[in-house]
Amino acid sequence: MNRDDATAAAEDWIAAWNAHDLDAILEHYAENVVFRADTVVARWNRQDGALRNKAELREHFRLGLERASNLHFTLREVLTCPDGYAVVYVRENGNVVIDAVELDDDGNAVRVHAYYAGAQV
Repeated sequence: MNRDDATAAAEDWIAAWNAHDLDAILEHYAENVVFRADTVVARWNRQDGALRNKAELREHFRLGLERASNLHFTLREVLTCPDGYAVVYVRENGNVVIDAVELDDDGNAVRVHAYYAGAQV
């Protein structure tokens, strides 16, 4: 993935979140996505922090949107590597987040690790 493609994908993803459009958000993920985050531990009591498919991720994101009705992401940076990218952004609550994304052959997120500077539930 080149820098322009990664930036376009990240900007589209951020716009989907800011629109609170769950379907548009999920268009960025593969059906067999593995998503890891502290929020998974907090919300679902999964000590490994992992969700293992798009259906689980949908419910996780739906709950996140429900809990943060004023949710808004501000893009800070997009970092690239050959098989994916990382998005650095700031949430409406001031928390700095990095989503490290590995892509499948179709350009969908197949493995994602979300890193938070502060506690996020």
